[in-house]
Amino acid sequence: MVATDRGLPAALYWEAVRTIVPVARVRSTLLAQGAWVRTAADDRGIVGAAAAIAWPGRRRTWELISYRDATREGRPRVVSAPSVRRAQRREPTFFLCEDLRTRRLLVTPHTPCPILFGLRGSTAEGPLRARRWVRSEPVDRWVLFRTNQGTGDHLRPRTVRTMGPYESGTIRGTVESRPEVLRGGHVRFDLRDRVGDVVRVVAFEPTKTLPRIARSLVPGDRVAAWGARAGDPAVRLEGIRVERLAPRPERSRPPRCPNCAGRMHSVGAARGYRCETCRTRLPPESARRPSVVLRFGPGVYHPTPSARRHLAPLGPEP
Repeated sequence: MVATDRGLPAALYWEAVRTIVPVARVRSTLLAQGAWVRTAADDRGIVGAAAAIAWPGRRRTWELISYRDATREGRPRVVSAPSVRRAQRREPTFFLCEDLRTRRLLVTPHTPCPILFGLRGSTAEGPLRARRWVRSEPVDRWVLFRTNQGTGDHLRPRTVRTMGPYESGTIRGTVESRPEVLRGGHVRFDLRDRVGDVVRVVAFEPTKTLPRIARSLVPGDRVAAWGARAGDPAVRLEGIRVERLAPRPERSRPPRCPNCAGRMHSVGAARGYRCETCRTRLPPESARRPSVVLRFGPGVYHPTPSARRHLAPLGPEP
């Protein structure tokens, strides 16, 4: 727990959401500010607590959290899913209420905590209106929080070299390798940034949308990929903007014989085709070239809602 009667430097917040901040440095900042600090066991929590105070809050969303009566904690929650869906249809400012792909409600926790449900909105008025539309067990109390959910605050433009371990950012570049599908449905590909460095990017299967897009990429596609590193150099994909598609190669098919309708066979590179039945010959340009059907185009692609990070941007720009 951290308490102070003065604001903390906004730089502390930006550093905390984008990289690793040493606890000792935060503690010295708090001491210099005359802050009140209390910890139990590990004191790493003071980084997040201090960063919350330092948050400038220029980009913001809202979450109204309703709490259960203490006598009901530990028992199954009673929240009407149809009423949540109706509230979402009536309130356009809502976000991350339900994952349509899995039909999973995202407003209720799955742990034995005191929270009953939480309604997220891009304005403060939306959750305040909608709380009366949700049918549930009795609500003991509620609080409206100003939050950084959906703001993308953890992202800033990066190159491969400037994105260190456990850091987040957006790397713009060109797809360098053909995507590789891994066991479990994960997909990885190499991305070359604007200065020529290459990084491995991984789209994990639970994000659903991202592996599908990653599988469809080809070398030469221009993308902006955002996500985070762990201890290894690979970037875990949180979203992708496809900016420009490279030409897709067309696969030619031997033509059918105009006389007997049988499939003709190639007689060699640039030498054309011959029918094995009636010996008819056709020139190389007679090959059939099926058009390439793209199942996606330039645009922004996010994970399925249940696999999104809280900070991941909601809009088209990270």
